[in-house]
Amino acid sequence: MEIAQALELIQTAGNEHPGPIVWLTGAGISAESGIPTFRGAQGYWRVGSRNYHPQELATFAAYTQMPNEVWSWYLYRRSVCRAAAANPAHHALAALESEAPDRFLLVTQNVDGLHLRAGNTLARTYQVHGNIDYMRKVSGSAPVPLPEALGETWARERSLTEAEFELLRHEGEPTRPHVLWFDETYDEINFRFDSTLRAADEAALLIVVGSTGQTNLPVQLARRVLARDRPMIVIDPEVDENAFAQMNEAVCGAHRTLRGGAGTFVPALADAVASLSPR
Repeated sequence: MEIAQALELIQTAGNEHPGPIVWLTGAGISAESGIPTFRGAQGYWRVGSRNYHPQELATFAAYTQMPNEVWSWYLYRRSVCRAAAANPAHHALAALESEAPDRFLLVTQNVDGLHLRAGNTLARTYQVHGNIDYMRKVSGSAPVPLPEALGETWARERSLTEAEFELLRHEGEPTRPHVLWFDETYDEINFRFDSTLRAADEAALLIVVGSTGQTNLPVQLARRVLARDRPMIVIDPEVDENAFAQMNEAVCGAHRTLRGGAGTFVPALADAVASLSPR
């Protein structure tokens, strides 16, 4: 799909249908800021003599068995995220929300908080996998920022001291990272599950940036948009195994995919959305 066709599709869909243009972002947009996916070698974490895979650590079961080690891993992950800066694609989406909030909604799988740091608001940004800068009580509560006393840098494979672990209590109770773990399910209060499905039912168009379609709620979002005969555009450097591109081909007979990085295409597409008439 050529960029000119994508821009035309935005104009057509946006002017024919009054709903928001929904953006779905995944690890690919943050990779351009230098944040690895943590599913490769950088995601492993040594506890004693054993290397743990991210899918083993990112579970409530692992947290209940070794909370210190799980928190240490997440604090290291957070330090990597905090060292990264928002890139042109993040800034383009933040500018778009400011210019055309009624035509904008962002659903992000990323927990790095870069969209918010670029200027997007919580009101228009659904962080469906959480935010690594926050924690919440294990017993249940609204997320709160991590204590500043913990700092923003964390050495790899370093355990929490007793004093540091004590900082990770809130109102006298133990906390957990505010993220969706592999053995948990989406909900509305923490991960905007119902709101995301409502967005799918209202969207004039879905633009997927840097997500391959490996998690449940984003896939449901795309399927509901396509079931309403609304178009989807996919941006990905590697499109051949992208589940969203395959959905498009199955429904529309075309990939409707821009092969390349977020920074290459998002600013131009955001400008096209900003030029649409208000709802």
